[in-house]
Amino acid sequence: MPWALLAPALTVVGVLLLFPLGRVVWLSFRDFHLRNLVSGESDPVGFDNYTALLADPYLWRVALPNTVVFAAVAVVSTVVLGTLVALLLSTLRPLTRVVVVSCVMVAWAMPAVSGTYVWIWIFDVDEGVVAQALKSLGLLGPEGYNWFGDRLLFYAIVTLNVVHSGFPFVAVTVLAGLLTVPGELYEAALIDGAGAWRRFWHVTFPLLRPVFAVVTVLSTIWDFKVFAQIYLMPGGDVGGSRMLNLGVWAYVRSFGHNDYGAGSAVAVLLTLLLLGITVLYLRALFREEEPR
Repeated sequence: MPWALLAPALTVVGVLLLFPLGRVVWLSFRDFHLRNLVSGESDPVGFDNYTALLADPYLWRVALPNTVVFAAVAVVSTVVLGTLVALLLSTLRPLTRVVVVSCVMVAWAMPAVSGTYVWIWIFDVDEGVVAQALKSLGLLGPEGYNWFGDRLLFYAIVTLNVVHSGFPFVAVTVLAGLLTVPGELYEAALIDGAGAWRRFWHVTFPLLRPVFAVVTVLSTIWDFKVFAQIYLMPGGDVGGSRMLNLGVWAYVRSFGHNDYGAGSAVAVLLTLLLLGITVLYLRALFREEEPR
């Protein structure tokens, strides 16, 4: 009976998730180009796509560092900002809290494409808000400045975009956990002379460890496979540029160069990297929760 009840959901998951994943893995072991897409036939090449991928300097110098460093900074920033906002929301009156949460959730509900074009407009070379403000202060000449031409500034803008759209989910999730913490624990900590930081670290964080695990894992998954926020940025869709991460590089290799086998290998590498990081984090978390 349990398996019969789970069968419809498992079927949907298998069709929508497992089959495409299996298809990508299958493509990564084949020589599959545009002509093969038309004919439907392809030749197996074993691990040649992976060998070429691991020997490509672009992977180690650009795509992989961009992916890992950006994701680490974005995840930490999103979780920290979301937690601070949640702590602020927990001090508000119920009606005020509802209004503020509704306003905050607008950023999370905004589509990634729309949000990205807003940030492109803000940092536009000539007419952007930042450029106009700096020109009015005399800090920028009339020629403007291309913020998207520098690798560090490019990813700083992407990080702002991702954190702005991601922190509301963390804030609301952590807030839900904060509202379940008994007030007596904070009162006891105050009597013992604990400050705000000690109350958070020794009372709030241990009780909400599963909540922080969920938001951290989900943020890691989302930020490792960021696509639109990079691809739509000026220069983020150019193959060979210094701005691509693994997700965008897989797309460019597949659909820009019509090399679907190589692009699939990049996608599989990204999936394995993401699974490995998630498993290591969860194992470390569960090991800390085991009784000593």
